Amino acid sequence: MSKENWGSRVGLVLAMAGNAVGLGNFLRFPAQAIQNGGGAFIIPYLTCFLLMGLPLLFVEWSMGRYGGKYGDHSTPFILHNVSGGRSLWKYVGVFGIFTNLAVAAYYCYLESWTLAYVWRSVSGAFAGYDSAAVSQMFTDYVSLGTSEPIVFWIICLLLNTWILSRGLAGGVEVAAKVGMPLLILFGIFLAIRGITLKEGVDGAIYPGTEGLNFLWTPRFDSIWDFKVWLAAAGQVFFTLSVGMGSIQCYASYLRQRDDVALNAMSAGWMNEFVEVVLGAAILIPISVGYLGVERVIEMTQTGGLGLGFRTLPYLFQQWGPILAALAGMAWFGLLFFAGITSSLAMGTPVMGFLRDEFGWKREHAAWVFGGLTLLLGAPTVFFFQYGVFDEYDYWAGSVSLVVFAMLEVILFAWVFGMDNAWAEITRNADIRVPIIYKYIIKYITPVILIVVFLGSLSGDTGILAKIANKDIYAEIAKATDPTKIAELEKKRLFVNASRWLLVAVFALIAYMVWLADRKRKREGYIPVIRND
Repeated sequence: MSKENWGSRVGLVLAMAGNAVGLGNFLRFPAQAIQNGGGAFIIPYLTCFLLMGLPLLFVEWSMGRYGGKYGDHSTPFILHNVSGGRSLWKYVGVFGIFTNLAVAAYYCYLESWTLAYVWRSVSGAFAGYDSAAVSQMFTDYVSLGTSEPIVFWIICLLLNTWILSRGLAGGVEVAAKVGMPLLILFGIFLAIRGITLKEGVDGAIYPGTEGLNFLWTPRFDSIWDFKVWLAAAGQVFFTLSVGMGSIQCYASYLRQRDDVALNAMSAGWMNEFVEVVLGAAILIPISVGYLGVERVIEMTQTGGLGLGFRTLPYLFQQWGPILAALAGMAWFGLLFFAGITSSLAMGTPVMGFLRDEFGWKREHAAWVFGGLTLLLGAPTVFFFQYGVFDEYDYWAGSVSLVVFAMLEVILFAWVFGMDNAWAEITRNADIRVPIIYKYIIKYITPVILIVVFLGSLSGDTGILAKIANKDIYAEIAKATDPTKIAELEKKRLFVNASRWLLVAVFALIAYMVWLADRKRKREGYIPVIRND
């Protein structure tokens, strides 16, 4: 069993916050807020954070520390312990390894874009190009027009793997201590620049405060729209990295006397500060200042990647060559730090499982994770234009999170028992957790998760429609060009193949959990309970 611990509380909180603070804080949150009515989105978002986000943080931190007491650092056997030894829950815990591996497979490629764009910004690659040309540069990049995307992808994978091979205190914690302060520093610089935009200066058509007014002005006419609440709940999931298994893994390395309540609150609220204060004060004020609210709403229909990679590099050029280079370095630099602190968290549960169950050394486990990420991620790189990247993101980065979180909160509150759960949350707590959360975790959070899951099943973009490829068939029905129809049929084949690949990966991990369980039984495994 692995006997690592965190080097310091500050390092732990920064690493946990780094796990939560990812690319979605700066790209997905602003896009979701704009698409769902600005101020109409913030109230449901904060409500979902209090009723679903914080409770899940308490649950996952507590489950992780509880599993760590028995020497387990991955969700299959953490859930096995929490369930009182019921075998089925080990296989529910497979989600906590599968999701991290599958998300890391495409996330590291997305992360590598930011590294490449730091270089492009510093080298002045965007200078002299109009908005259409800058946008086309991104299209060419993801179409693998040159070897540049492959080179930066490999560099990113190697960097992640090397840091993971250094361990928690010597690798992950050091990266968080460097990356998170720089991320916040870059964010503050860009937020100040965005908010202080002046109408008519440097080509801006509105002041920077126009975007903030849109975001922070409550619009009660759409606040009861179910789609807004569903989007808010989904963003809370995405931003806190709950339902993945990485939080449980990080928390399993806590000492048993360590607090989980204040640590969970600290990491959660730090993420909210970065997302709601910094994230919303960069992309929205700058893009609205130059493009106007209506144009920005239109551009975010396909998400925040368009604004972040296609539009902002051009808008930065309006500030002059020096400030444009600094702004580009800061923007893509903070995205890189946000990305790498999250991807490091994805590697830790996989490594923990290999080390605990099969006795692998930390360095070997890290390089195997890097190799698996390379192999599983290759289709998202080479077949990006056929929708493989988006399929990974949908099934591993959305559906899997909801299913796992829904099952784990039911396990913690109803199988482990709410009295036991509350005792675990509050044991050695450095703050007084409001008693209301005992009832929120038992009743309200599970209901919200069940509603979110059931709501995601139906509809034109729901899970069932996705399985049936209704979106692709709709495009085929509208197409008249034979070449276009052939491309869509090819896309359908790649999409289906990527789904079967993910199913195979899940089955393989479940098989490895079964092997690990047999190994424990064969060797007469008796856990050594930690009391540190």
